[in-house]
Amino acid sequence: MDNDRKHIVFLARWFPHRYDPMFGLFVQRHAEAAALYNDISVIYVHPDNQYDIEDKTIGNVRTIRVYYKKSKSKIISILRYFKANRQALRRLPKPDIIHVHVLTRLGLIALWQKIVHGTPYIITEHWSRYLPGNNFSGCLRKLATKIVVRHAYTVTTVTENLAQAMQNHGLRNPNYIVLPNVVDTNLFTIHPHDNAIPRIIHISCFEDKSKNISGLLKSLKILKDKGICFEAILIGDGMDFEAMKQQAESLQLNDKVTFAGLLQGKDLVDILASGDFLVLSSNYENMPVVILEALACGLPIVSTKVGGISEIVNDSNGILVPPQNPERLADAMETMLQTYHNYNADALREGIIKKFSNESVGKLLNIIYHNTL
Repeated sequence: MDNDRKHIVFLARWFPHRYDPMFGLFVQRHAEAAALYNDISVIYVHPDNQYDIEDKTIGNVRTIRVYYKKSKSKIISILRYFKANRQALRRLPKPDIIHVHVLTRLGLIALWQKIVHGTPYIITEHWSRYLPGNNFSGCLRKLATKIVVRHAYTVTTVTENLAQAMQNHGLRNPNYIVLPNVVDTNLFTIHPHDNAIPRIIHISCFEDKSKNISGLLKSLKILKDKGICFEAILIGDGMDFEAMKQQAESLQLNDKVTFAGLLQGKDLVDILASGDFLVLSSNYENMPVVILEALACGLPIVSTKVGGISEIVNDSNGILVPPQNPERLADAMETMLQTYHNYNADALREGIIKKFSNESVGKLLNIIYHNTL
C-alpha cells in the first residue's frame, strides 16, 4: 500500500450482494469515493443456505463478502454473524481505522478492535430508525448503541435531521458531522429533451409503508380525473411491486402509468434523465439518493417534506408538501407540470457537483480520517 494512504476497513451492515445488487448501494459509493485518497477494504456479511466467501477487488475497493449459514435460532445466527466478520478481518492487513456503516452489531466489533488492538473507529449511520415514529427500542440495544457511539471518534450522518434524531435518543458524541451521499456525476448527466407529453419519474424500492407509492397513485388519479396531460414512469422493484401494479389498474391508470421495474446504470440514467421532474411521496425518509441523482440530471423535485429532504429541496429546485396528503401532492405535481421549464437544469446539476461528487465526498472523508489519526 502507498505510504501516504491509510488502510480503512468498512464494516458494512448494508452493501450490494449476490441476491440484491442495489442493497446499500450508497455505502459502496462512499467506499469508492474514499478510495480516491485511501486504501479501502469492505467487509459485508449475509445469511445464506451455506457458508461461502467472496474476496475480490472491485474497481479500487477490496470487497470481502461472507455468506454464513443461517439458523432458526436468533442467538446462533448472531454468533455466526460476528464470527463471519472476524474471519473476514483476519484476511486483511491491520487497519488504521475501522469505518462502521450502520449500527449496532458492527459497532460492537469496532469497539472490541479498539479495546484489544487500539484501532480507532468512526461511524456512518444511514438508518432512519431513530426518526420519530420509527422503532428504535429495547433497553439492551439502546445501551449498547450509546456505548458504541460514545467511544467512536466521529459519528457521521447523511443529514442534520438524522444527527439530531440520534442525539435525541441520548446517543452522545462530540463530533457529529454531516457526510453527504455520493452521486456519480459522470454517469448521471443532463440529457436534453422536449417531451410531447410531460413525463413524471418516480424511483423507489416499492415498500409501500415507507415509500407510499399507493398515495402517489391516488395523486396521479386526481391529475387524470382533472384531464391533465402527463405520463408517469415508476422505476424500482420490491415487496409491494405487484400490489402497486394492481392498484394502478384498479384506479384505471394503465394509460398513464408505466412500471419499468428495476433499472441500473445507463438504463436507469436514460429513463431518469428523460423525465421532466422527479416525484417522491414517502411517509418517512432519511436522504434519498434518487433526489440527488435527479438533480444531477437537471430535474426539479416534487417531494413530501420528511426526514432530511428539506435540507436539499427548496424553492430553487422543487416543491415540498406534507406527507400522507394525496390532494396536496397532486396540487404540487400540477404546479410542476406547468413550471418545470422554468428551472435551470445546469444550475440544478452544479449544486450536486459541488457537494455530492466522488471527489467532494472523498476529500471530506480523507479529512475525517486524517483527524481521527
